[in-house]
Amino acid sequence: MSPRLRSSRPVLASMVNPVFAALFMITIMVLGLSTAAGARPAPADGFADLAARLLPAVVNVSTTQKIKEQVGNVPLPQFPPGSPFEDFFKDYLDRFRNRDNAPARKVTSLGSGFIISPAGLVVTNNHVIAKADKITVTLSDGTELPAKIIGHDPKTDVALLQVKSKKPLPSVKFGDSDKARVGDWVIAIGNPYGLGGSVTAGIVSARGRNIHAGPYDNFIQTDAPINRGNSGGPLFNLDGEVIGINTAIFSPSGGSIGIGFSIPSKLAKKVVADLQKYGEARRGWLGVRIQSVTDEIAESLGLDRPRGALIAKVFEGDPAANGGVKAGDVIISFNNKDVENARALQRIVADTPIGATVPVKVWRGGKVKKLRITIAKMKDDQQLAGTLGGGGREGSGTAQTVLGMDLQALTPQIRERYNIGDDTKGVLIERLAPDSDAAAKGLRRGDVIVQIAGKSVTTPAAIKKAVAAAKKSGKKSVLLFISRGGDTLFVPVKLAPDKD
Repeated sequence: MSPRLRSSRPVLASMVNPVFAALFMITIMVLGLSTAAGARPAPADGFADLAARLLPAVVNVSTTQKIKEQVGNVPLPQFPPGSPFEDFFKDYLDRFRNRDNAPARKVTSLGSGFIISPAGLVVTNNHVIAKADKITVTLSDGTELPAKIIGHDPKTDVALLQVKSKKPLPSVKFGDSDKARVGDWVIAIGNPYGLGGSVTAGIVSARGRNIHAGPYDNFIQTDAPINRGNSGGPLFNLDGEVIGINTAIFSPSGGSIGIGFSIPSKLAKKVVADLQKYGEARRGWLGVRIQSVTDEIAESLGLDRPRGALIAKVFEGDPAANGGVKAGDVIISFNNKDVENARALQRIVADTPIGATVPVKVWRGGKVKKLRITIAKMKDDQQLAGTLGGGGREGSGTAQTVLGMDLQALTPQIRERYNIGDDTKGVLIERLAPDSDAAAKGLRRGDVIVQIAGKSVTTPAAIKKAVAAAKKSGKKSVLLFISRGGDTLFVPVKLAPDKD
């Protein structure tokens, strides 16, 4: 035995002490717990077998769009009066501007997609095929097939295409994205930079990401390399199921830096089913304007913590109004699902079957109230419109300064000056102290305070009285219901000393 090997034995022996043994056992226990919890290691032989099975169902999507040149009004150069160049350039530019029969310029783009039916249904991103005049799907064997759009949904960036083939096409199925955990292995297949089918691997980095791409953002974040041209391609789990549609990347340079985003299959699967059946995405409609519940709003309303969706406006004749929802309510449960925030309510309502009557719990006046609401269908041209309710008279209309706000009663002269309709009842904010919390919260001159602490007001004196009552009860802030340019919102303002 060599001296090197022999000398290693005492070193190893010295390491085996109680501390080392304890650390070793803890490591084994952690690994054991991970395995027991269902963690899946990467395949011992890599991803080759899985990739070989899935690649035939992933396609390239290329589009062509005709764009007519927009010449516009090109200015005529300035020449001395009577110059021969003046007539020459005028004649030339007139012909140049009126080229109605000039050939359009063709613009092409590339993306990815995947087949979900042997009959040729292909899923991709809406932005891949938007405004396309011609769409071509290229299979993994190089076969090119013309495609037509079955339906597309800009709000979720999902599109469904149809291709026709003489033989059944290889296809893949949607999996359950809700079962994907942070740290799970995933593979992405797509057409980066038009190179053709490419496979990359990574893990689920995060879930529920909001990248402000649309109203229903709930992206899966992954570090599997995704580049330009991967849009519309699938994100697979190790069972070969599609758990996401690769849609966007975060990148200063345009290339992958390990931050990619995929539409979760739970959302995409429903949209695809709607597109196949109706040619459009069908979503539930509640008919309210909502906002998030902050710490201050929760404290003002007596909620145990910030949760739910605060109703800032209810539109007359829509499901919420018909079901008894009122401005100032906080929806904390919808269709037996807890509502954590405003965005969660948007997703839950959108996924609710049209025509279904569902149980709803709202927080109103410090208590939970149960309602039942029948969901309507959201229309793309749905106009959010409604009027504010009025309030009674509380006393003098003299000016007051409250919480750093100079307040005035709504007189005919003030209504005319600030263009405030007769249907709006409340108290005008005429000025704000720059260092006031009201100014910091975004209140502005011309806003109308309709309610304070859930009670309608029409005089500055009533607001001052409500603030004093809130201070006396130990509140740290008071909730104002504001009308601004026909829209409404709730704003919590800290109960700081008045600025006189």
